[in-house]
Amino acid sequence: RVLLVEDNEINQEIAKAMLRHLNIEHDLAQNGREAVRMVLAGSYDAVLMDVYMPVMDGMSATKEIRNHAKIGKKPLPIIAMTAVTLPETVDEIMHSGMNDHIAKPVNLAALRKKLAYWLNLS
Repeated sequence: RVLLVEDNEINQEIAKAMLRHLNIEHDLAQNGREAVRMVLAGSYDAVLMDVYMPVMDGMSATKEIRNHAKIGKKPLPIIAMTAVTLPETVDEIMHSGMNDHIAKPVNLAALRKKLAYWLNLS
């Protein structure tokens, strides 16, 4: 089960269609604050996190999720989704506690590869 965190409606529809194509169950959060609440209340195998959103951005949400992580629990893979792929931005993303990143516009093959790696899919 994957939590998709995305504020842009068009990007939401594209990502949801890709996840359906990959037969991956998913929920949607429209901002970082909502994502934190949903992660803490639910059970997810991974999070696809937009980086730049209103209310709470993806890096702040990731830091908050990591601060609430349960001791002994397997770390939740959080994969950043962003159009900004400058090395300094990727470094900032990774320092926020995210595990990986995928460039927007996201394509199906790249998404499949990332999720296969983090979810141990074949």
